[in-house]
Amino acid sequence: MRAAIVLLAVMLGLCAPLAALAQQEAPSQLPENIQIGLSTNRVTITSDFSGADLTIFGAIDNADPQISRQGGYDVIVVLEGPAQPLVLWRRSRFLGVWVNAQSQTFVNVPLSYSVATTRAPQDITNPDSYKRLSLGTAYIYLEPQERGGNPATISEFTAALRDRKLAAGLYSENVGGVQFLSQTLFRATLRLPPNVPVGTHKARAFLFRNGEFMKETSSSLAIVKAGFEQTVFRVAHENSFFYGLFAVALAMLTGWMGRLIFRKD
Repeated sequence: MRAAIVLLAVMLGLCAPLAALAQQEAPSQLPENIQIGLSTNRVTITSDFSGADLTIFGAIDNADPQISRQGGYDVIVVLEGPAQPLVLWRRSRFLGVWVNAQSQTFVNVPLSYSVATTRAPQDITNPDSYKRLSLGTAYIYLEPQERGGNPATISEFTAALRDRKLAAGLYSENVGGVQFLSQTLFRATLRLPPNVPVGTHKARAFLFRNGEFMKETSSSLAIVKAGFEQTVFRVAHENSFFYGLFAVALAMLTGWMGRLIFRKD
């Protein structure tokens, strides 16, 4: 009996180090992460700017090889323009004349919003996820200034605001605009419209695994004007008083010269 107990103790003593060694050798699966890099951090707009394509490269860290082979990963990339308040008016006829009758003010509205996806949005995740993430032109949250207003009126103005942005080309979606170059590397192509607003834009990438949101990352992009237009714009804002005096003097000089040229003897 004593010999059996001693043998059992020896076996347990040998198994403990082996179990610890096996635990150390087994790799732990870290959660997936996503990284992106822009082809350029600065876009210059001149007077003849007609739009451009922005390329964003990215990679999935700690990707599960089996899920990658099955195509279980999806990526949505968004380029969100600077935000500012926006007032939307509804017109109606009054005594035969169209007048502004009702308005709705929205706060922090992105001036532009471009989306690129690996697949059709409905094939990536469900609408609840898009609403929770405020992701996509149909689900981006446009915050009204007066939240206690009539919900039907707010919904109507919100839909009208989206339609106007889509019609102007400032809001857009590119299904298939994100392409996997390998199991973990991807490339996204976003279109900058000719009327893209200047300012600091934010590029955001969302990673989904089998329809479940996993991670988000972001990077900044500066869009600036260049040439004579930018010089005038900068002087007008940095030296507004002298710019005003120059504008008045130029107008007076132009009027005086026009009088000399076109006067009748």
